[in-house]
Amino acid sequence: MDRDALRERIIDGLKTVYDPEIPVDVYNLGLIYQVDVDEEAKASIRMTLTAPNCPAAELLPGLVEQTAREVDGISEVRVDLVFDPPWDKDLMSPAARLKLGMM
Repeated sequence: MDRDALRERIIDGLKTVYDPEIPVDVYNLGLIYQVDVDEEAKASIRMTLTAPNCPAAELLPGLVEQTAREVDGISEVRVDLVFDPPWDKDLMSPAARLKLGMM
C-alpha cells in the first residue's frame, strides 16, 4: 500500500477519536499537527492538546496511537506531544467551529 493511502487511513481513524470534553474529533479540532508515514510503514504523528494542563492529557495521545496502530499496513507508530506552536481555535476546521458555535 502506498504511503499516502496509509496516511489518509490514519487521518480517517483520527476523525473517530474525540476529546471527552468537546464534541469534536481531534483531527477537526486541530490537535493533529502532522501525520507522516515512511517507506517502512512507520507512522509519525505530531499532536498537541487544547492546553498543557488539559484533563485529557493522559488519555488522548494513547488513543491517537492506538487508532493509528489499528490501520492495516502500519508497522509502528510514534506520537509526539508538542505545545509549540500552542493550540488555538483558528486551527479548528470550519465544520468544527460551526458545531461549537464559533463561526
